[in-house]
Amino acid sequence: MTHLSVNLNKIGLLRNSRGRDYPNMVSIARKTLDLGAFGITIHPRPDQRHATYKDAHDLKNLLKAYPDKELNIEGFPDKAFLDVVLETVPHQCTLVPDDPNQLTSDHGWNVARDQDALRPVIGQLKAKGIRVVLFMDPIAENMKLAKEIGADRVELYTEEYASGYHSDAKDEILQSYQEAAQAALDVGLGVNAGHDLDLTNIAELCDGGRITEVSIGHALTVESLDFGWDNVVKMYLEKLN
Repeated sequence: MTHLSVNLNKIGLLRNSRGRDYPNMVSIARKTLDLGAFGITIHPRPDQRHATYKDAHDLKNLLKAYPDKELNIEGFPDKAFLDVVLETVPHQCTLVPDDPNQLTSDHGWNVARDQDALRPVIGQLKAKGIRVVLFMDPIAENMKLAKEIGADRVELYTEEYASGYHSDAKDEILQSYQEAAQAALDVGLGVNAGHDLDLTNIAELCDGGRITEVSIGHALTVESLDFGWDNVVKMYLEKLN
């Protein structure tokens, strides 16, 4: 079974658009965990246009009541982000190579180039007992270096898989993800996945047991407009079980 972590960034975006605490992110997180999701993910960006640094503290407090569930905070490891992560001590931190002005994540780490900057950050996080995940493109030969610099897991950036799912190239693309996941497992890394996964494509990616966790946010929120939040969370859990 692959664990479901629900990304609540779009809940934060909706809340912030009116300047009120509505919808309340903690309430939505509680509902989501009660429905059976394994975890909650947020990606607070420097402008805090959706999830905020305060949300990180509020959600960590909520997770104290759910000892078998997890909080994953993801983002670019600048000082402000790292300060929040080291203060809140989530179960997992996913490091993403985002430009501060980036609309959404669109590539994984170039670990060969960025390893000298990543090593001390990974060391800081692991010293606090935080599981460290590197956001990575599905390139099998890069997994060994991710392990060597101290990562516990990788998160495969799945936009290529999602955008090519209904094309003739689907099988070839899927194979590249399977090979990258297996390469990560072979060197002792866990494997997460995320970005543009939805109800139509998630099951096939996770078939085979290589993927430990998926993070779903935008698609789950959009699908909830048709089917309702509770129903969609349950539908993902059924797909992943």
